[in-house]
Amino acid sequence: MLQTIVPSTVLVLTALFSYQRAGKVYGLLAGSLAALLIASGLFGNPAVPSVAAAMLLFVFCAAGIGLVFRLLLARVLPAKQARIARRVPLTASFGLCVILFVLVLCIFAGYIAPYGEAEIVGDIWEPASRTHLLGTDNLGRDMFSRLVYGARTTVLVAITASVLSFMVGMFLSFLAVVIGGWCDQILSRLNDLMLAIPTLVFALVVLAALPQNIAVLIIVMAIIDQTRVFRLGRAVATDVIVMDFVEAARLRGEKWAWIVFREILPNVLTPLIAEFGLRFAYAILFLSSLSFLGLGIQPPQADWGSMVKDNKDGLIFLVPAALYPGAVIALLAVSVNMVVDWMLNRTASLKGGRG
Repeated sequence: MLQTIVPSTVLVLTALFSYQRAGKVYGLLAGSLAALLIASGLFGNPAVPSVAAAMLLFVFCAAGIGLVFRLLLARVLPAKQARIARRVPLTASFGLCVILFVLVLCIFAGYIAPYGEAEIVGDIWEPASRTHLLGTDNLGRDMFSRLVYGARTTVLVAITASVLSFMVGMFLSFLAVVIGGWCDQILSRLNDLMLAIPTLVFALVVLAALPQNIAVLIIVMAIIDQTRVFRLGRAVATDVIVMDFVEAARLRGEKWAWIVFREILPNVLTPLIAEFGLRFAYAILFLSSLSFLGLGIQPPQADWGSMVKDNKDGLIFLVPAALYPGAVIALLAVSVNMVVDWMLNRTASLKGGRG
């Protein structure tokens, strides 16, 4: 009992300090970890303190990385941008750091990875060593190299599908609002019909019937994702289309293309940019799910979802190979959401807590 009272007291004090200084996010996390430690002392679970300590270490390492990255941005950016960088919350700063790090991995994958993407360099599920930083996978391939190449494949497919879905969804939604009438009714009802179909089931059926390559995968993901973009685009465009400046453009005789790109689009960029970040995070998770089920990226090409699938049996033997790609999927998705939350708070002129 005494072994948990002292750490719990420290965590409670840390939670109060973090809430005031580092932000609500870290304060709440530290408070939650304190509750875990207290519960472990009451119910006698020896595993909980270790988990809580590991989580606490990660939280404050993330806060430290976010703080250092924020200071670095303030140093290298011009004066105007530096003032903005100093006010970036720690959560968003950490998210930006993770996103930038993943982009560097994607661009320089061939130089960072010590081995080839499909090169067998050792025995099956070797432990981490100097030769293999994260060990080897179920076929003896280097896990670190596969993670680096998998980052490039996963991010490239996800961002391409997100851009394509936004191009299609925004165009159709703005077209429906500007033309209205039968066009709006047809596009909206078709969109509702697609939204009624479970996305994963729809993707599995279509991908099972079509050739399995990256181009088909991107198109299917974009078609599924554009339904959400259409719904948001139509909602925000409906509010703008009734404004006086749009009516003035109509009276001047402007065409629908002018109204869409010069009148509506500049006034709805804030929610659309935030939605793009969320759609990108969703695309990463969706692609990983498809690859885990065997209909995403096909071997021997690496992506994070297929790496989890290939190495999941190792968990039975306490081999952590499947945990590495799962961890980076979660880390990137959470980082994107942190940055999107900050962008929404800033562009909407809300007073966001320092996180």
